[in-house]
Amino acid sequence: MRFSAQLPTDRVEQGAEFATGAAIGEMARCVEAAGFDAAYVTEHPFPPDAWLESGGHHALDPFVALSAAAVATERLRLHTNILVLPYRSPFLTAKAVASLDVLSGGRTIVGVAAGYLEGEYAALGGDFEHRNDVTDEAIGAMKQAWRGESVKLSGRGFEVAGNTMRPRPVQEPHPPIWVGGNSKRALRRAALHAEGWSPFPLPAAYTARTRTSALESVAELGERVDALQSAAADAGRGPLDVNFVPFGRGMNEAADLDVDDFCQQLEALAGVGVTWVSVGIPSPSRAGYCEAVARFGEEVIRRLR
Repeated sequence: MRFSAQLPTDRVEQGAEFATGAAIGEMARCVEAAGFDAAYVTEHPFPPDAWLESGGHHALDPFVALSAAAVATERLRLHTNILVLPYRSPFLTAKAVASLDVLSGGRTIVGVAAGYLEGEYAALGGDFEHRNDVTDEAIGAMKQAWRGESVKLSGRGFEVAGNTMRPRPVQEPHPPIWVGGNSKRALRRAALHAEGWSPFPLPAAYTARTRTSALESVAELGERVDALQSAAADAGRGPLDVNFVPFGRGMNEAADLDVDDFCQQLEALAGVGVTWVSVGIPSPSRAGYCEAVARFGEEVIRRLR
C-alpha cells in the first residue's frame, strides 16, 4: 500500500498560512519526511458561487502548486487529484504535465476526470454535454503529444496538421494516468486507456451532486476492481493501480483517527486490490497540518510497513 497526502491548496482564503510557495514547500517536506509516497492537489479554476455556498472550495492552480512542492522535495510523487480534462486544450495540459515531469525528474502522477460542475464548464467554455467523449479524446491526444514526434490529429476544437511538443516527459512512455470517477464509463476508460483508477466513497444521496455512481462499501469496491482488472486483461493490458480515498478520510478531514480501525480498513482495501490511498489531512493551521502528517506517518505508514 502506498500513500498520497492532500496538500491543502484549497485553503486559499487563509493566505500565507497555506497558499504561498514557502508554505507549500514546508508542507511538502513534512509529507515526504513522514513517509508518504506522493502529495496531491485538487483544482477548481472558476467555480460557481452556488456551489461554493453549498460547501465547495477554491484551489490554487495544480501545476503551480505542485511545482512549488517539486522544488522543495526529492522523491515525493506529484499527484493531480484531479484535473478536469475538458476544461482546457489537451495540448496545453500535455505541455504542463511534461514540464512538471521534467522539472521534478519524473515524479508526476496525472489524475484526470470528466468533472461534474456544469456552471464551471459554462464559465470556462467547456463542452459539458459531451464531456466524457472529450475526456477520452484528450487522453489520446496527450499521449500523441508526449511522444515528442510530429502529430497529425483532428478532434473537438483542434486541428493538428503537423506539430511537435518538446521536451518529452521523463517517464516512459509517459507519466501514469489515473482516471477518477465511480461510473462504468470511468472504469472502462481506466481499463483501456490509463495506468490506474481513482474511485472514491460516495453515499447514494450525493450521486446527483457529483454525477457519478454511489460507492458505499469495501465489498462493492472489490467487485468493481475485479471488473476493472478483467477489462484490462481482456484488452491485453497488465494490472492497474487502484487509488482510493478511505472511508472517513476526505479532504481536510478533521475527525480524530482511530488507528486500529483505520489500519483494519486499509488491510481490507488492500485485500480487494487497492494499491494506493489518498488521504485528507486535518489542517487547522500549517503547523497543525505538519503535526498531523507526522503523526499519520508514525501511527499508520510505519505500522503497515
